[in-house]
Amino acid sequence: MYSQFMTMMTLPRLHVSRSTRWLALGAVVGPVLFTLAWLVLGILSPGYTFFGHRFTDYSPISQPISGLGLGVTAPYMNTAFVVTGLVLAVGVVGVFRAVPPNRPALRRWSVALLACTGIGQVVCGIFNLEAAMLHSLGFTLAVGIPIAAFLVAGCYLRGVPGWRRFGTLLLLGSPLTLVLLVAFFATFQPTADGAEHGIAGLVQRLLVLQVHGWFVVMGWLAYRHDPIRE
Repeated sequence: MYSQFMTMMTLPRLHVSRSTRWLALGAVVGPVLFTLAWLVLGILSPGYTFFGHRFTDYSPISQPISGLGLGVTAPYMNTAFVVTGLVLAVGVVGVFRAVPPNRPALRRWSVALLACTGIGQVVCGIFNLEAAMLHSLGFTLAVGIPIAAFLVAGCYLRGVPGWRRFGTLLLLGSPLTLVLLVAFFATFQPTADGAEHGIAGLVQRLLVLQVHGWFVVMGWLAYRHDPIRE
């Protein structure tokens, strides 16, 4: 009787292949490398020219990360956008390959919505600030869609043994992302003078770090699963 009780109380353990675990690690590596890119390039940037206006100094407090996609830092920042975005999107696929299958429709929606962050980064890297409409689309995919993505994925993971606690916490990411996104638009001024003053750059970085932070935790949890013995 005791052994039967313990069997019922033990969460089912999913054996995950090494390749899937490494794939899931992309959700960690992508955001970390992206953060390092804008930190380092933000220090090195001598400024840039945007629609005829010369920004002689780059300020991470007032200017957006995408400003590094212009000027001498452009090749490096735009490459970082694309590469880390692809790595992140692949990592999302790896995470859900490591998660016990459950509710297939909700699972597919979770993957599709979460992958939008990586896809959005790729779009931002291909189309810089001078391609305003497409760059804005990329920005929306990267940090706007997570408002819905965290809600859907959180609901899904709450129903998966071993992921319930993280799923519950992930639900908090939805309103937190919304608040930070609203704060960014409230502080952002789409003028040359606005880009040189204010705190829009700082708020945007907090938004990006918060969004990426959920992916890092998600990827790490999936990576920690024991691999199947091969």
